[in-house]
Amino acid sequence: MKRFAAAFLSVLFLAVPALAGATVAHAEEGARLRVELDELNPRVITGSTTTLTVAGSVTNTGDRKVNRPQVRLQVGERQTTERGIGEVLSGAVIKDSPLTDFTAVADALEPGQTAPLNISVTLTGQRAALFGKPGVYPLLVNVNGTPEFGGPARLGAVSMLMPVLAGPGKQATHASGAPSMTLLWPLTSSVPHVYAAPLGGRPVLADDRLADEIGPDGRLNALVTAAHTAVQGYSNLARSMCFALDPDLLATVDAMSRGYQVHTDAGNVDGKGAGTAQTWLAALRSLVGSRCVVALPFADADLNAVSRIRPGDPALVTKAASGAAVIQQLTGATPQTGVLWPDGTPGDAVLTALSQAGIRTVLTDAGKLAPAAAGGGVTVQGSTVRAQPTDSLVSSAMTGVPTVPDSVTMPATTEAAVASQNGLGALAFRAGLGLPAGQQRPDHLLVAPPRRWAAPAAELTAYLQQVGNYLDAGLVTATSLPTLLAADPEGSGPVGDGGQDPAAAADPALVSTLSTLDDKTTGLAAAMQLDPTKRVKPDDVVAPVRLAELRGASTAWRGLPADAATANARADLAAISEQVSVSQPKQTIALASGNSPLPVYVSNDLPVGINARFVLTNNTGLRSDDAKAWFFPAGGGKNYFLPVEALRAGRFSVDVSLRTPTDTPLGSSARFELTSTEYGAITIIATVAAGAALLLLASRRIYRRVKDAKAGRDAVD
Repeated sequence: MKRFAAAFLSVLFLAVPALAGATVAHAEEGARLRVELDELNPRVITGSTTTLTVAGSVTNTGDRKVNRPQVRLQVGERQTTERGIGEVLSGAVIKDSPLTDFTAVADALEPGQTAPLNISVTLTGQRAALFGKPGVYPLLVNVNGTPEFGGPARLGAVSMLMPVLAGPGKQATHASGAPSMTLLWPLTSSVPHVYAAPLGGRPVLADDRLADEIGPDGRLNALVTAAHTAVQGYSNLARSMCFALDPDLLATVDAMSRGYQVHTDAGNVDGKGAGTAQTWLAALRSLVGSRCVVALPFADADLNAVSRIRPGDPALVTKAASGAAVIQQLTGATPQTGVLWPDGTPGDAVLTALSQAGIRTVLTDAGKLAPAAAGGGVTVQGSTVRAQPTDSLVSSAMTGVPTVPDSVTMPATTEAAVASQNGLGALAFRAGLGLPAGQQRPDHLLVAPPRRWAAPAAELTAYLQQVGNYLDAGLVTATSLPTLLAADPEGSGPVGDGGQDPAAAADPALVSTLSTLDDKTTGLAAAMQLDPTKRVKPDDVVAPVRLAELRGASTAWRGLPADAATANARADLAAISEQVSVSQPKQTIALASGNSPLPVYVSNDLPVGINARFVLTNNTGLRSDDAKAWFFPAGGGKNYFLPVEALRAGRFSVDVSLRTPTDTPLGSSARFELTSTEYGAITIIATVAAGAALLLLASRRIYRRVKDAKAGRDAVD
């Protein structure tokens, strides 16, 4: 009996860990499979929908073989709260029902291996009943599998919102009082591409990626092409759209169209996109020429960061907000007067600067506005600026929200081919689709897609077409931005807490670097003087650096290295300062006497005169007056004779450079090789004085010794 009990316990001891291990393996498996969707058809279910099709691929991204990967579609309950929509967008686990049975993807997937995914389901009977009422439903593409050394688990999934205007086979019915809608369509580059933009010279880009962005397969070309197609086919959509343009992007593309260079480690080379730039600009002019246009800040700069570059001075914020003239000049379209769409929530300093710049309305996130602004704009307390809210939920759905930690479920925004699906679902929800009777809907929806939307052209076209269908179906009605802004604000209130989300704020180190560059630029401009023959203002000479500072503060740089963001400002500042330089002597300079002047040849290729002082370093053998300011006239060079004094005879070297009165360096230093056979007058005087002092001390010591010796002899006597 004892032997049997011992054997039983031994078996149990071995079996429990095995069972526990299987359970843990089932629970621990993460996203080992990447699901990539290529097709979702239809995007919106209507009464005439008979089939739902999902296609794509599944890739094993883990380090273990996955056996029996299989996929099915699952449908959650109709969402009636904003919180529920948010949970779907974040990939949270929700209650759902199978729409299909599991279908095999492959027998097994080795690490790195990919297999196609195809599901097509007929929406009849019980399957149609899952979408039986109008509303917005969670749709899950769920892939399960069994990894080696583990148990069956969900290994990959994509979650999205599926709008249902009417259940399959049913008639659509919409509640009265549909909200109006205005759609912004932003056009700005992925990052500012200018590396240097010298006054009067050809621009130099950091790379040639912008030529690709505006090219036939590029992101910016897709945005223009899709919008052009959509406004031709949907008159209501055309009336509701307003194009948000970045003045820096337009100015850069215009400069490219006339020829440009690209910076490389081996030197500048000619860019390839001049013809592409001309074509894209022509297409943009055709699209926006007579339509609504609103300005983005120059380079889509973070205005709160810009205000901290030069605290207390609104000039940079004003420059960032003053791109309307550039837009009109390059597109022929007149931007909405006094309207700006900055990213983030403007602080008090920014609002004050915008008021002074003539900005009367900013478009901003509704989540940052006082509750009174839920349906319309408010005048910001303590300011004359009106804040007009964009819809936070729709923007979040299109941009992407933080996912649930350790979730294997990814939102549709990560899928290029269906990137807009959650935006369509959120728009339908905010319009009131399927909401319980009596639940309040907004009067107006200002829809703001991601500022740098990178969806393929086909996806952008599908999105715009479906929004056009919403308008034609009466789910929303079209309102132009001018009509929206013509209505009086609903009151006054604060804009959030006046601050920014720390995760979205500019890097303090970046702002500090830009502030230092700005100080140097200010000092450089202060040292300049107008040349009466050339008539170029000092502010015009340093203007490229000011624009480069705005590019450095662009919201596009968030999360990227600060060196990349400040490269343009550093390059433009260097390009200006290097035009005033000390020439390197070709031979050794012999000082004829201890006080011979040092001949220094200075070139000033700037179109302005400049004040600066000579600075001598590594100058143990030479003395000069560093404090004296010299004036160097524009457009030429000549020898200047710098008073110096040799401190020793022989051969020695000294480095000579120039700095403005505010200590901004100019050019680079030049090494002077010198010989001297004589000392300067001051050095001789100092030497004689030192010798006299030494003689006096020696004489005094001798006298004391003689006196002490005499006193000793007298004592002996």
